[in-house]
Amino acid sequence: MADSQRSSSSLINPRNGFCVANSTFYSKRNPLQLPANTSLDVTTFMASQAHCGTTAFIDAATGHSISFSDFWRAVHNVADCLHHDIGIRRGDVVLILSPNSISIPVVSLAVMSLGAVITTANLLNTASEISRQIADSKPKLAFTTPELAPKLAASADISVVLTEEEEEERVRYTRGVRVVGVLTEMMKKEQSGPRVRDRVNQDETAMLLYSSGTTGRSKGVDSSHRNLISHIARYIAEPFEPNQTFLCTVPMFHTYGLLICAMATVALGSTLVILRKFDLHDMLAAIEKYRATTLVSAPPVLIAMINGSELIKAKYDLTSLKTVRSGGSPLSKEVTESFLEKYPTVDIFQAYALTESNSAGASIDSVEESRRYGAVGKLSSGVEAMIVDPGSGRILGENQTGELWLKSPAIAKGYFRNEEATKEAFNSEGWLKTGDLCYIDHDGFLFVVDRLKEVIKYKAYQVPPAELEALLLTHPEIIDAAVIPFPDKEVGQFPMACIVRKSGSYLTEKSIMEFVAKQVAPYKKIRKVKFMSSIPKNPSGKILRKDLIQLVTSNSKL
Repeated sequence: MADSQRSSSSLINPRNGFCVANSTFYSKRNPLQLPANTSLDVTTFMASQAHCGTTAFIDAATGHSISFSDFWRAVHNVADCLHHDIGIRRGDVVLILSPNSISIPVVSLAVMSLGAVITTANLLNTASEISRQIADSKPKLAFTTPELAPKLAASADISVVLTEEEEEERVRYTRGVRVVGVLTEMMKKEQSGPRVRDRVNQDETAMLLYSSGTTGRSKGVDSSHRNLISHIARYIAEPFEPNQTFLCTVPMFHTYGLLICAMATVALGSTLVILRKFDLHDMLAAIEKYRATTLVSAPPVLIAMINGSELIKAKYDLTSLKTVRSGGSPLSKEVTESFLEKYPTVDIFQAYALTESNSAGASIDSVEESRRYGAVGKLSSGVEAMIVDPGSGRILGENQTGELWLKSPAIAKGYFRNEEATKEAFNSEGWLKTGDLCYIDHDGFLFVVDRLKEVIKYKAYQVPPAELEALLLTHPEIIDAAVIPFPDKEVGQFPMACIVRKSGSYLTEKSIMEFVAKQVAPYKKIRKVKFMSSIPKNPSGKILRKDLIQLVTSNSKL
């Protein structure tokens, strides 16, 4: 318990954790139990957790499984190969560019056990987008598949380990890439010499996950071993139900998939079934085949299940499924009610967090809590929250809407090599300004009302408008451009471009969408265009995005 909480514990509301002395909400969950040893890496902390689990991972497509004992043996073998054969040392950065597979948790935990740093890339990103991430994070080594290897060809300084065997017909993919190993061989290779490791401090960087900003390209979120240990400790304080089989439908390069499906389930001894990529029918078949009890998913998957419910229930046996854990973006009350109407034996447990908070935020943790439709949950273990008026900076109370600020041992250190962005999002007292408009009710439930940030949430992906605007302005027939979120029932929001054409130009909506689509990942595509005579801006030249959104959406049929 924090000192400030101890000194004013009598002033804390027992229902919602609100302290009138400092206008702070405190979590009512079980407290975090953090290790006192400061020289501890997150991999060692995870491996030390006792559990009764036997099977760690199952590949949904092949049925291949790996036990916890074999999994940890593979982690140690890979770490030894990285240290002795490739020369990875404390502080070195290692990139993973891979679809979902058992290789991601193996590599991630092996790398972090050495005090090296893991970073993941969205496999949908273009080679140029990945090159920018490489230029920023400067990885010494990358793990990828033969098919994805060409996206790394432009980065000549990086060595590559293939996560899959390079069959003869796939050799063409790795031309121009310096391959130094194959993961399957590393997982089996036993080192003859003693294991020597650098001592790792909890405050050292363990992970760099790239989160899109509102005013430019993506930024590396700098998370320490202590941050990730706090993430794991949260699930020890608030454990999953025993004997669950999880099915992962979310990408493991994303914070949601990586922290839950490659780390939390491992520490708690739960079995995870991995889908290489999302396909609705593959997912449903996997639930039936492996008797999955918990689906780790995002709102678009639930919407697809609602829309196809009659066919789904006629074709698939989903009787094993008891819970959907939904994250990535808020789930509306309407979608929740519709899903429960179609699947009355399945409970929905929502959660709210950011890349910068490493799962610290809020969550639904019981069937009783799940009945509070529209809420994203109660504050997680070890979390403090404030609701701040974005205009005046005044700290607000219960049932008042303002910007959500969070504090927790899991909150990241800041943005990698970006002091300006760090100061903007993290204040000197350790509070993370989420950029989300929220309120906390009299029972301590958090509700997300809107986003202060201008980032567009397409499904669970973040799309920064400034990046697309900069790209649009490279078109010779465009003199000004603004990108705004356009509401959509299926995906949440998609990028819409407002364009000012050069005089005499006959540039069409289709040509603009094609121009952008060739240069960005699929989730960043422009999907609607409006031509305008001018873009509304303030005297300093900043786009008046709220005015623009109101202008466009008021004249559109939603």
